[in-house]
Amino acid sequence: MVAALVRLRFLVLRNSLKRSPWQLVAVIIGAIYGVGILALAVAGLIALGFAPVELASTIVILAGSALILGWIVVPLVAFGIEQTLDPARLVVFPLSMRQLMLGLTLTGILGVPGIVTSIAVLATVATWIREPLAAVAALVTGVIAVLICVIGSRTMAALSTSLQSNRRFREIGGILIFIPLILIGPVIAGISRGVAASAEGLPDIARALSWSPLGAPWSVPADIAIGDWLPALAKFAIALATLALLLVVWRRSLAVALVTPRASSAKRVARGKTGLFGVLPASPAGAVAARSLTYWRRDPRYARQLIIVPLVPVLLWFYSNNTEIPWLVNLTGPLIAYFLALAIYADISYDGTAFATHVADGVRGIDDRIGRVTALAVIAVPLVLLGTIIPVAFTGAWGDLPMLLGLSAGALLGGFGVVSVSSALIIVPVPQAGDNPFKSAPGAGFTTALVGFAAWGVSLALLIPAALLAVLSLVFSSALFGWLTLLVGVVLGAVFLIVGLRIGAAQFERRAPDILTRLKSLRGAA
Repeated sequence: MVAALVRLRFLVLRNSLKRSPWQLVAVIIGAIYGVGILALAVAGLIALGFAPVELASTIVILAGSALILGWIVVPLVAFGIEQTLDPARLVVFPLSMRQLMLGLTLTGILGVPGIVTSIAVLATVATWIREPLAAVAALVTGVIAVLICVIGSRTMAALSTSLQSNRRFREIGGILIFIPLILIGPVIAGISRGVAASAEGLPDIARALSWSPLGAPWSVPADIAIGDWLPALAKFAIALATLALLLVVWRRSLAVALVTPRASSAKRVARGKTGLFGVLPASPAGAVAARSLTYWRRDPRYARQLIIVPLVPVLLWFYSNNTEIPWLVNLTGPLIAYFLALAIYADISYDGTAFATHVADGVRGIDDRIGRVTALAVIAVPLVLLGTIIPVAFTGAWGDLPMLLGLSAGALLGGFGVVSVSSALIIVPVPQAGDNPFKSAPGAGFTTALVGFAAWGVSLALLIPAALLAVLSLVFSSALFGWLTLLVGVVLGAVFLIVGLRIGAAQFERRAPDILTRLKSLRGAA
C-alpha cells in the first residue's frame, strides 16, 4: 500500500505536467535552479573538508539549522504548497495510520525539495571524511536530519489543517501569514548587517544551536572529530528525541485533521436581509459588485491582498532611511494604487464553478466587468487617497501633491483597464474556496507568477506618459509639470479603463463557455 502511494504521487505529477505545458516548463526551470543551488552546496561542503574543524562545524551547524527551520516554516509562509497527496482525500482508503505516515514521508523525501535536501545532506560526509568515525556519524545523523525536515514539514501542515477547520483562523491567518514574506527584504538586510557586525560571534551562536533540535543533528560529527564523545552522545539523543516528538505530534494532529470536518462558513441571516445586495443598485452590474464586495469582506483569498496597504509605507520608510532619500515615502499612494488595481487580474479563477450562474443567467460582459471593477474601486480609491495625502502631510511636500495624485490616478485607472481584459483571458489554478489557501497544483505557482508579471508589465507600460511628466516635475521642480501629470493621469487612465472594459466585455461574452469548461477542469484537478 505504501508503494502504491508513492506510485500515485508520481502518477498525479505526470498527469499534471501532461495537462499543462506551462507546468512542465515550471518544473524544468525549477529543476535547473535546484541543480545549480545543489551543485554550489555540494562543492562548498566538499571544500569544508579542507577547512579547520571549528570553521567547518560553524558553517554546517548554521546552514543545517536554517535548512530545518526552512522546512518547518515553509508550510506556514510559502504560497503554492503542493498537496499532491492530500491526507484528507486518503481517509476513505483502507490505510492504517502507520502506512499513511510512512507513505507521506516517502513521497516527501522523493519530491524535488526532498531529493535536493537529501543529496546536500549526504554531502556532509565529505566534510568529515578526514575522520572516518565522524563521516559515519554524518551519514547517520544526516538521515535523521532529512527525516526531521520532512516530518517537521508534514507536522506543521497537519497542524495548520486542524486549525483551518476554524473559519476565523483561516481568515486572519490567511492574511497575516504574508507579512514576513513582504518584509523579507528588510529582514534579510537587517540580518546581513547583524551577521557582518558580529561575525566573531558566529561560532558561539553555532555552539548554542548545537544543543537545540535545529542544530543537534549537525554537531554530532564535529564533536566526534575533536574527540568530545559525551556531548556527541547527548546531541545524538536530542536529535532522536526531536524526531520522536515530531512523529507523536504529527500522528495526533493528522488523526484530528482526518476526522474533524471543516467548520461551515455559512451563517444565518434575518429574513429580508440581503446585505450588500440591498445597498448597491438593483442592476446586473450592481449585483456583480455586491457579490465581489462580499468576497473581499469574507474570503481570505481576497482579503490577504490588502495586507500590502499598510506594508508599502513601512517598506518605503525602510528604504528611504537606508538610501537617505526621505521623499520615497511620498510614493506610497501610487504604489498602493498600482498593486491594488492588479489584485483581480485573474479574478474569474476564484469564482470556480459558481461562474456557471453567469453563463446560465446570460450576464453581459460589460456588466460583469463594471461590477468587478466597481467592487475593487470601493476599497481601493479611499486607500489610495489616504496613502497619497498622509505621507505628503508628514513630509510637507504639498507642491508635489498634484503630481502624486496624477500618478495614483493613472496607476489605478490604467490597472482597472488591464484587469478588465486579463481576467477575461487568464484562468490560473488557485486554491478552491474553503481549501488550504496555500494549496497549489505542481507548477501552478510559476504559471500564476508568469501571467501576473505580464499584467504588471502592461500596466506599467500604460503609466509611462504620466511617469515621464512626474519625473520632469521633480527634476525641474515645476508645478506646471505636476498639474500636467494629474491631467494626463486622469484622462489617459479613464481612456485605458473604458477601452479595457470594452475589450474585456467582448472577450467575456465570446469566451464564457470556454472559461467555465476551464474552471471545471481545474476544479476536477484540485
